[in-house]
Amino acid sequence: MEDIRQAVERAKAELGSHGAPRFGTTSNRPRHDAPTERKTPLRQVTLESSFLQSRRIVAHDGMDPRSLTFDILRTEVLRSMDFKGWKTLAITSPTPGCGKTFLSINLSLSMAREPERQVSLVDFDLRRPQIARTLGLKGGDGVIDVLEGRKDPDEATINVRVGSSNLEVMPTTSGSNASDLVSSSATKQFLDGLSRRGQAQIVVIDLPPLLTGHDVISVLPHVDCVLLVAAVGTSKVSEIEQCKKYLQATDMVRFVLNKAPSGTAHGYYY
Repeated sequence: MEDIRQAVERAKAELGSHGAPRFGTTSNRPRHDAPTERKTPLRQVTLESSFLQSRRIVAHDGMDPRSLTFDILRTEVLRSMDFKGWKTLAITSPTPGCGKTFLSINLSLSMAREPERQVSLVDFDLRRPQIARTLGLKGGDGVIDVLEGRKDPDEATINVRVGSSNLEVMPTTSGSNASDLVSSSATKQFLDGLSRRGQAQIVVIDLPPLLTGHDVISVLPHVDCVLLVAAVGTSKVSEIEQCKKYLQATDMVRFVLNKAPSGTAHGYYY
């Protein structure tokens, strides 16, 4: 526990003036083009609040006290992204079990409560996708369909509504050839086009854990910034340090410490 706290303190010391750690260099990604028009109306789904509650998905309800931590994180992340003109946020963790998908969904729903924002959540964990199951969505392979040319992005996207949140979700199923797909030209084209889809202003991409394969390394050049999620009792300091090495050329907008004991910094550091 103390080692994790020391790692958090080091991360605090590395924060830049606008919230990006200094060990992430400023990217030279081109300015985003104007959004493209939709080819297909999105499928509409109303989510069940009680089902989401059972999965600890609460940030669609701004009156729920548990949403406060996600709202604070939302404000800080969006401030940094707006300042830099960033639109694509990737979320990853060192290893499985850190709660990255839990954070991705809650943060996206919190963002989507802001009436002037349009937010898309994309499940790009092609090995162990969790977003559809966590939200109770059914039908279609989503991202896999797009990468393999069976659907265009709009056909693979679902507009979900719950509480005050109106969120676009592109789920996926696991792919048998995930390793090859991630490195393909179709993936590069897909990722580079995400920020130009419809009128979406913010795209949140739930990535696989960073240290379990090469998938995240292949994706990093095509996103604006990264949020890294570690967990007390799961993540090792050596794993966090290894992630920092992989993220040297990427802007890291926040480091979140999840699963902290009650009473310690609201359960996370951001």
